[in-house]
Amino acid sequence: MTLSGKTEDARNEKDVFEHLLSLNGKEILELGCGKAQMTRLIATAGQDRKITATEVDKIQHNKNMLIDDLPNVTFVYAGSEAIPFDDDTFDIIFMFKSLHHVPIELMGKALNETKRVLKPGGMAYISEPVFAGDFNEVLRLFHDEQKVREAAHRAIKKAIADGLFSADEISFNTQITFKNFEEFECNVINVTHSDHKLSPEIYQQVKKQFSYSLQEDGAKFLLPLRVDLLQKKL
Repeated sequence: MTLSGKTEDARNEKDVFEHLLSLNGKEILELGCGKAQMTRLIATAGQDRKITATEVDKIQHNKNMLIDDLPNVTFVYAGSEAIPFDDDTFDIIFMFKSLHHVPIELMGKALNETKRVLKPGGMAYISEPVFAGDFNEVLRLFHDEQKVREAAHRAIKKAIADGLFSADEISFNTQITFKNFEEFECNVINVTHSDHKLSPEIYQQVKKQFSYSLQEDGAKFLLPLRVDLLQKKL
């Protein structure tokens, strides 16, 4: 299913998952929550949503633990391949652009863990960036994710083929905006979960490629996303 057929269209991912899933009154797990931006969007909308948000980057997890305005969120230090919860615990599981960050050899285990902790009939929403687009052309100069993104897609397809889930696939474009290159450098190059070491030459190439999308109101990139909506069988 394609929600955005034209390349110039962009969807807010929150609008997409709120449309696809019923989240009110649910036990929700977010795997690889990063800076908890999506966590916040889920937690502050709707009613009676209880969210557990895991992060494997210890530095970022410690920062998340300082968040004090999300009373319905519990932050947990854990990786997706070893989810520290009992079987059949959660109604909904989210992975926002995080499966490809799991080591390739552990992706299958992460999906098995996802199935294990989902309640029967529960849903997993896994969004992954497609290896295409202007943002990808900037990123690949110092962090080429083609191999890991393709591996994540294969792992999902294998999990479906093995009967772990029934599935639907949704494609759409979302938008990423940076005020300037400095914000891109802070939020993408200098993330704590990866150790990006750019030579002066590569740094200048990245800055130049980024500048092609920079306008007076910032740099706006369309990011093509693929969402696998997986349901644990009853």
